[in-house]
Amino acid sequence: MKIGNRIFDVENDCYIMGILNVTPDSFSDGGMWNDIERAKQHTADMINEGASIIDIGGESTRPGHVQISVQEEIDRVVPVIEMVKKNFDIPVSVDSYKSEVVEAALKAGADMVNDIWGLKYDRKVAELTAKYDVPCCLMHNREKAEYENFQEDMIQDIKDSLTIAKEAGIADNNIILDPGIGFGKTYEHNLTAINHLEWLTELGYPVLLATSRKSVIGLTLDLPADQRVEGTIVTTVIGVQKKAAFVRVHDVKENYRAIRMTQAILRGGK
Repeated sequence: MKIGNRIFDVENDCYIMGILNVTPDSFSDGGMWNDIERAKQHTADMINEGASIIDIGGESTRPGHVQISVQEEIDRVVPVIEMVKKNFDIPVSVDSYKSEVVEAALKAGADMVNDIWGLKYDRKVAELTAKYDVPCCLMHNREKAEYENFQEDMIQDIKDSLTIAKEAGIADNNIILDPGIGFGKTYEHNLTAINHLEWLTELGYPVLLATSRKSVIGLTLDLPADQRVEGTIVTTVIGVQKKAAFVRVHDVKENYRAIRMTQAILRGGK
């Protein structure tokens, strides 16, 4: 898969998408990087620690978040995207589900779209993704965690997103799937989705696992957001074992090392 100017071996490797939240209210790092100089330093740090993609988001999507205006989101993400593209040679993903924000981000140089609503919130996002011929990550999401059969319903939801993507003209080789840990799911659903990533990989697309510091870890270990790195690492190791092509994390260095070690064991040193 090509993202930006880089080719990713999504069948045989697992890459890190480093999280760069430029928001005052994200659940674990709100306000830490919403300044250009701090965002620049954090980007440099994540690249040095092993990130292969930088995912830039301007609106918190934590439970109970308040949606901000399109213009405010654009004002947050566009300068940071431009800064990263100017100073670093790394693909950039924009974390948004609003077409106006996505279009502004793509014009600013973003190489990928990360849509937490799997193209269902704003269908124009699919059209823009196809127009700019960039990859997109389609995340599973629901308004409420209500299912007749969790596995069957989740797969059907993902297939619905794939239909929207294909009808808009997005190529198969530009699609990544995300099980949507922490979105439209109970605690038990989240654990099940992590343990059954094969439900998505069997659909034939690369899978991104995004569990970093999320509530499923906090609830399991009874820990606040800033103490969930070990729990996140466990999910990353499981992701590698389950053939995830990408993991989206805050703590790049620790997860990068976990990936390399897991791969070495699975490959028997080859």
